[in-house]
Parts: sequence; C-alpha cells; structure tokens
Amino acid sequence: ASNSVSYLSGQQGRGLRTNIDYIADKRYLSIGNYLKNGSLFGMDFIFKEIPENLDPFDYTAFQASPCEFRVGVTNIQTGCTEYFGKESMQNECTVLKASASLPVFSPPVLFQGKYYLDGGTSDPIPVEQALRDGCDRLIVVLTRDRSYQKKPQGFKAFYSLALRKYPEMVRLLARRHQIYNQTLLRIAELEREGIADVIAPEQPLPIDKFEKSREKLMQVYELGFAAGEHYLQRRGLLQA
Repeated sequence: ASNSVSYLSGQQGRGLRTNIDYIADKRYLSIGNYLKNGSLFGMDFIFKEIPENLDPFDYTAFQASPCEFRVGVTNIQTGCTEYFGKESMQNECTVLKASASLPVFSPPVLFQGKYYLDGGTSDPIPVEQALRDGCDRLIVVLTRDRSYQKKPQGFKAFYSLALRKYPEMVRLLARRHQIYNQTLLRIAELEREGIADVIAPEQPLPIDKFEKSREKLMQVYELGFAAGEHYLQRRGLLQA
C-alpha cells in the first residue's frame, strides 16, 4: 500500500526514494527507535516527516486518480482484516502507518477508534478481496520467487507474551504461514483459470527482513524492475 499510493499520485520514483534514501538514517530504522517508541521503524518519521516535509506526498493528485485504492489492516481485537479506500487518506497517512506496523516489532496504531497492525498478517496477498471488489482480471505482484513457502512463525513464546492482551492476534500469527501458503495455491488456481497474471522475482531475494544495505536494496529493486519488464514483454506490451 505504501508504494501504491505514490503510483496513484503519479510521483514517479518516490516509492524508491522513500524506501532507500533514508535507510541509513537512524530515525528510519534502528534499535534506538525500538527502545524509545517500541518500534524498530520510526513510524512518525516515515509516515509524517517524509510525506509532509522531506519528500511531500501529493494528496490532491492521489485523490484525483481514477484508480481505485484499498489498503488492508488487521484489527488486533478480532484478528480480521479491514479495508479502507481513498477516503481514509485525506491529508494524513495514519492508515498506511497501521498497514505497515509489524506485530511485536511495532505497537498497534489507533485509527478511527480501533487499533490495527499490518494487514499482511491476516491477508498477505488480497486476491479474494480484489475479486469481491469486482475485479475480473488480476495482476498479482509477489515479493518472493515462485518457489517460496512461508515457514511457521518463530519465537512463539515471545510473541505470545508480547501480544497476550490480544489472543486473536496470537492465534493468527500461529497460522500465518498456512494462510500465506494457501493463498499461493489460490493464485496458482486463478492463473490456470486465466483470471490472474503473476509478476514475481525469478530468484530468491538476497536481503534480510530488516535490510539496511542500500546496495542490496537497490539490487532487489532492479530484480523487481526486471520482473516487470519481462511480464510486459511476454504480453507484447514492451519490446525486448
């Protein structure tokens, strides 16, 4: 969702800049953030300082885009996904902040009277929601190569303790790998039916979960860019 908003606002290159240009800044990602605010990522820096001052986000162009927009967040009380549209982003990015707040590594985010965490926890690749929204053709962009299978969440005792006030989140994390892998099977089924096209890296990504190397992040960007080019070439929309 955080990348798609810059696409809708027509700010070419902004997604890359906001992911890479500040990676060495301790306000972006650091243990100090976690000790101070309970989040490895500096969420106020990423979703307030950057879009308001350092690399301004064009809310007007975003709202004027003819494209539909949905962002998913996980309700920490129910463990279920809730979705919001453009109306949730009039002049601030709180819903994006919630959608990017990883369980345990970030505190829940208050939005419209409820507390939320990362939507990818409960609905990692929201193809079913897209179908419910009326889409009859899907382009699914995966961030993992096609051989990837998610493993069970580690450190169960730790996250069970950290989220002990939210038992539905604990149960959700325990079966998160099953949800993800079942979604991959569903995507493969939609491919066979001619409903979905998939863009995915051709090889495993050479980065850690909390990667801080600008060079490695650029390498991953180039892999994603190449995967997109190959898709367009296969569809006859771009010359090799």
